[in-house]
Order: sequence, then C-alpha cells, then structure tokens
Amino acid sequence: MNTVDLLLAELDRTDRLTRVLLDDLSDEQLSVPYDRGINPPLWELGHTAFFYEYFLLRERDGIDPRMPGYDDVWDSFETHHEERWEEGVVPDKGAALGYYEGIIGATRERVGARKLIPEELYLYKYCIFHQHMHLESLLWARQTLGYPAPGCLREWKDDGRRGERGDVMVEGGKYSIGRPAGTEDYAAEGFSFDNEKPGFVTELEPFAISKTLVSNGEFAELVEDGGYERDEFWSCGGRRWRDAQQCSCPRYWRKGEGGWECRMFDAWVSLNPEAAVTHVSYWEAEAYCKWAGRRLPTELEWEAAARGKEGRMFPWGEEMDASRVVMDGECFGQVPVDALPAGATPEGCLQMIGTVWEWTTNQYLPYPGFTVDMYPYMSTLQFGYHKVTKGGSCGTASPLIRSSYRQAYYPDRNDAFLGFRTVGV
Repeated sequence: MNTVDLLLAELDRTDRLTRVLLDDLSDEQLSVPYDRGINPPLWELGHTAFFYEYFLLRERDGIDPRMPGYDDVWDSFETHHEERWEEGVVPDKGAALGYYEGIIGATRERVGARKLIPEELYLYKYCIFHQHMHLESLLWARQTLGYPAPGCLREWKDDGRRGERGDVMVEGGKYSIGRPAGTEDYAAEGFSFDNEKPGFVTELEPFAISKTLVSNGEFAELVEDGGYERDEFWSCGGRRWRDAQQCSCPRYWRKGEGGWECRMFDAWVSLNPEAAVTHVSYWEAEAYCKWAGRRLPTELEWEAAARGKEGRMFPWGEEMDASRVVMDGECFGQVPVDALPAGATPEGCLQMIGTVWEWTTNQYLPYPGFTVDMYPYMSTLQFGYHKVTKGGSCGTASPLIRSSYRQAYYPDRNDAFLGFRTVGV
C-alpha cells in the first residue's frame, strides 16, 4: 500500500478499536465513578477527536470549531481531571459521539484530498498515536471498573515454543539511546515523541539481565514469604505506599479455596503462575527485587539490552512484526513469560516488547538538548515526578511502540498494565 492507504488503514483500525471499547457500554456504565487513574469514557472520545480537529483541521485549514464552547472541556490542561466528572461538563453520548464521528470523517476526507508533505504526515501520525494512548487507558479503565472483557480480547493459543530462562550477560561498551532529532527524519523513518530525542550514545558497564519477565508464580513466593509485612524489603517510599494501601498482595489478587485468583475484567480466574505479574507498582517491583537479591534495570540498561550494540529499533530487527508480540488489546494475563521466542533479542531476552510495561529505576527526565514537539505538554508536565517504563504492554497499540519509546508513570500506579524484569547485583 502507498502512504495514503497505510495512513487511512491505521486511522480506520484505531477508530474500530475505539468503537469496540465503547459501543457495548450502557449509559450507566459510561457514567463511571470518579477514579484518579481513569477518565470518563466520553471525555476520552471527545479529547482524542479534539487533537485531530485542533492540529489538523483548524490550525492547518482554518475551519471553525465543530463544537463551539467545548475547547476547554476537551483540552486536558483546561478542564482538570476531577472536573471531568462534574455534572454537565462532558456532553451526553449522542453529542460526544456525533462530534467524534464528524471529526474522524473530516480527517479521512482530508487524508485523501491533499498531498502529504512530511510535516503533515507527522501531524497525522501524532494524532493517531495520541489516540492509541487513550485506547490503552480505556482498556485499563474497563479492568479498573470490573467491566466485561472487551471484544478485541482473544485467547492465547499456545504453540509450545519456548525460550530459555535465566540471565543474559550484556557486554559493557557504547550503546545508542533514543532517536535522532529532526521532524523530517522521523516523518520518513517512522515516528518518535519528543521525550525520545535527541538520541545519544552512552557507555555502560557489563550487567546481567533476566531473559524473562517476573512471573505470577515467582511473585507469589514473595507474598507467601510474608514479603508485604517485612519492612526490610521496602524503601521509605514503598513502606508509605504499602501502609496507605493496606495491601498484602498485588491489586487484583485474592486467596480462593483452590489457591490464588486474579480478577480479569469482570471475572475471577485462577492465577496463571507462568504469566507475567501485572498491575504492580514500582514499590512492589522494588520490594520483590530486594527480597530476591536482585535489582531493577536502569532505563539505559533496559534499552541497551533491547537494542544491542547495533542500535536496532526492535529486539529482533528494524521493523515491527506484531506476530512476535502480545499487544493491541489481546491475551491479557495469559502468556507464559518464556513464550514468543520469535520476539526475543539475539541474546535471548524475551517479551521486551508487549505483555507489560517494564519498570526501570530512572526518574522520567528530558534528554540533554530536549526541545518540545507540536504539543508542549506531551512530556514536559511529567518530567521529574514519574518513573520511566519501557516496552509497551498487552494493551498498547503495536504501531506505537519501539525500543526507544519512553512511558512515564507515578511509582504508586498499579492500575495500568505494569510489570518488570530484574538485573543481577
């Protein structure tokens, strides 16, 4: 397919998944109770449409607002998080859906009617990938709220292929981190957000990193050993978080008659010991590492292990291949941590892309020489207070991710699809 067809196909795919996540929800389910980790679904719908309207249809074409008076509602930095739940702020389903459908339709027409120049190709990708981010937040909102599994969910079909467990030794030396600066470059090469730029070369000491993510079964050993009650495994911040949460196991776990269970959307199922532990905070990951005599990787170590000294964009090479990963809202909590060997690095690290976002030790900070892209708040308001996570999750859109991608979460977050792997000390 040519560039226009590829862009339209991705816009249509993103639109379809948006509808899958929302169309089966009743009016009562759309009126969600306040939770600081999610947004009202109808606000998500209008907010993602607003990006297309503002940056493409209005700034580039000069059209008038399609929903006059609602700019401040859809702009996430004008209507604060708590205000989105106030009665009368977000319009009803009919109005929000009509606005969304009108903007997406106008965007489709625009793609086919104009010559694509690099700057506009970048804007289209930016708006689509921004919508991808909100699709993932809609997915974890359904988990948070205990709603039925979305229609995109498919069962894991095990082909029996497995990689090796244990550690891989990553050589010391120079490694490329991040992506090159320059809009024209990544309009041609793919896409990068401003937090990935400008790229640089770093020198690392050798380290040993786990080939696999920490599994439910491994994490359950910490829980069974009284790890949540033993202060020696918890940092000061971790103890404060643990005590405030009054937790003794991961967020969606409970002890049933037959053993540990976990909640997947609206169903309690037996905990799969081979699958990656998910929905754990940074503090829980840190405590596990202390208990196990390990540590979390730094951001630079994680990226070096994923990219190798040649600086490849994905663990297996230069192009995304969705058949090698679990992403796009599929197979939640089902995949053994040693599965998917086709997606491994040449050295043997498995599932560094997809499955769960992986905690690193680093604060989320700009790279030297950082400059903002078209939307100045995409990264800047998160710098300093968040931890860097890497690799994407089962809920992340596969076109969005690459090994240089940086996501930021507060260390106390355990509602998103968050897990980790460890490094030897």
